[in-house]
Amino acid sequence: MSVLTPRARSVKNKHTQVVNYSMGGEISSEQAVRGAIQTHSRRVWRFGLALSGASDVADDLLQSTCVRALERHHQVTSYDRLDSWLMTICRSIWLNEVRSRSVRRAQALSVTPEAELIASGPDSETNIYAAEVFTEVMQLPEAQRETVMLVFVEGYSYREAAALLEVPIGTIMSRLSNARQKLKTVMQHDAADAGRRSGK
Repeated sequence: MSVLTPRARSVKNKHTQVVNYSMGGEISSEQAVRGAIQTHSRRVWRFGLALSGASDVADDLLQSTCVRALERHHQVTSYDRLDSWLMTICRSIWLNEVRSRSVRRAQALSVTPEAELIASGPDSETNIYAAEVFTEVMQLPEAQRETVMLVFVEGYSYREAAALLEVPIGTIMSRLSNARQKLKTVMQHDAADAGRRSGK
């Protein structure tokens, strides 16, 4: 999982603080929400992908999240951490509307989401490995998947992830521990298979 950590730090530094205006500032709540949507749309899409496991459903979740956020811009009382607010809306739509219609994985994951999760650069081996890790993450149970995505990919703290998912911090820690163990086992198995295929 460490291969995703630099990406998480980069996202945290570049994107998590949209605007820290007071409500008496120069921009309206609608402008702030539109700015947050523009800044965080890819992150919301990735989270939708983690929730649903299907890129087409993630598209729908992103669109619904944007519409819902704009409809509720007047409810915003602080412009700080609007990214978390958007994630909360996305998850609420998934739990209360999309998943209740029994939407399941409708198609295989495309290459695009993998590319968006890993840092760009000349190190192709690292990028390939990160893509492989992402593929394995998407095989985790939904609760572990969404937690891994928030903490390891999007860079949220345990406390922030717990608040967003409405669970105790201990639950976040337990999910991550279980996810790490499953990913470690799978990656070790894949490495052994690769070694056998190469004759090593």
